[in-house]
Amino acid sequence: MNIIISNNSDIPIFKQLKNEIKEIIFHNELQEQDPLPSVRVLANDLKISFLTVKRAYDELEEEGFIRTIPGKGSFVAPKNLNLIKEEKLKEIQQLIETIYDISKISNISNQEIKELFEIIFEEENK
Repeated sequence: MNIIISNNSDIPIFKQLKNEIKEIIFHNELQEQDPLPSVRVLANDLKISFLTVKRAYDELEEEGFIRTIPGKGSFVAPKNLNLIKEEKLKEIQQLIETIYDISKISNISNQEIKELFEIIFEEENK
């Protein structure tokens, strides 16, 4: 598992870790039932606090991405396709909001944005 954490980021380390693990799961680098490193091992590897890893794992479990079995460890939960879709829709919404903000600042019309999307989708379908 290749996880990159930035100490210079405005995003808290536990959220960076959580997001990195989600991406690894989304990209099938970890499959259903694959074990995750123990809290202690991952904390030592990343040179971060055990509590930081524990918080990330707890949130991943709350969100249904992993499950923890006491005495055995944490494992990738069976994929909930609706959960994954919802997560990706949220990510797309945030990007669209950024596009909207940029377009307003730059005086770019909604029609011009729609045309850009149409061009991108047309090229995708070729």
